[in-house]
Amino acid sequence: MSGHSKWHNIQGRKNAQDAKRGKIFQKISRELFMAAKQGGSDPDNNPSLRLVMDKARAANMPKDNIKRALDKAEGGDTTQYDEVQYEGYGPAGIGVLVEALTDNKNRTSSDVRVAITRHGGTMAGAGAVSYMFNRKGYFVIDREGLDVDEDQMLEAVLEAGAEDLQTSDDEFEIYTDPKDFAAVRDALESQGFHFTTSELTMVPENTVPIPEDKLETFQNMIDALEDNDDVQNVYTSAKWPDEDPAN
Repeated sequence: MSGHSKWHNIQGRKNAQDAKRGKIFQKISRELFMAAKQGGSDPDNNPSLRLVMDKARAANMPKDNIKRALDKAEGGDTTQYDEVQYEGYGPAGIGVLVEALTDNKNRTSSDVRVAITRHGGTMAGAGAVSYMFNRKGYFVIDREGLDVDEDQMLEAVLEAGAEDLQTSDDEFEIYTDPKDFAAVRDALESQGFHFTTSELTMVPENTVPIPEDKLETFQNMIDALEDNDDVQNVYTSAKWPDEDPAN
């Protein structure tokens, strides 16, 4: 659930994929429930819900799961989740930003603190880390089977109103101002493009290389945070080492 595909590509979280997928669906269900409770279950009249439903579809979440979350919101469930943000540091001053939806702030705060400090990090006060990041709209388009080169994609992206395009052998990554997210999404979809990721994310202004001797510990920190049921997103200012082509 972190904001950048590089995290997913670089580190080898290929085991227990079904369990990971189930946890992702559980977290998206919580977002769907909250969005529907706050603005209604019609995505055409609830932009926040439309955004979460886009995320659900990009994650290949079954329609039955989506329906259950919306039915729960419509059925009078009184569960209340609060949006909370935690900030901390990893090795070498790497910023760590954690977004959570929780029905028990004390529990979540304690769990996040343990996950960070147990892996050599430190907690930080509000604003100490968040200033390092900018909120952006973020889309990923898989290049496999796509008969579009980088120049053509750049033209389409700029015409749609996006800010930036980053290209790799496997995918196109598109960044946009948050206020333009919906317009860019709709414009690219109208041209027949399909997204493997479509979300609002936090992008670090600068990245910090992870010390080689701290790489495993830092990965374990991120895993511990993302494994927490209350944690929706984990963003870092880490510069990950290049993926080993042999893996």
